[in-house]
Amino acid sequence: MNKDSEPFWKAKTLTEMTHEEWESLCDGCGRCCLHKFEDEETGRIYYTSVACRLLDTETCRCRDYENRQRLVPDCRVLTPEKIDELQWLPSTCSYRRVAEGKELEWWHPLVSGNPETVHQSDISVRDKIISEKYVDEDQLEAYIIVWDVC
Repeated sequence: MNKDSEPFWKAKTLTEMTHEEWESLCDGCGRCCLHKFEDEETGRIYYTSVACRLLDTETCRCRDYENRQRLVPDCRVLTPEKIDELQWLPSTCSYRRVAEGKELEWWHPLVSGNPETVHQSDISVRDKIISEKYVDEDQLEAYIIVWDVC
């Protein structure tokens, strides 16, 4: 297979991708929108089952993607230049996988051709989370979870 017939995520680096290609890399799992804790001694990341108030818990997509940073000031916008710095991205994250030279998983919509496979494969946060609207911020640690794959 030559470079021209390869899928863009194999043929291009993250920085070479168009905006549309970059956005399509998101698998829609929603894990990046969960509240997380970092153990300062070990650097280990602990995910919670509490999602940003803008995350649609059914679709696992942001309800107001274009305005998310204005509405949620601590929202981290992913860019090709930041991927290596964001150690909290799950190991299943397609941005992380491509940056590490790994293949996209079978359930990724660009591979499967179906946006539902990320949910059917149990990778997404659908049916596993609660919105931060319903949780006291002081109680976030009570919602720490361990994913089978992270």
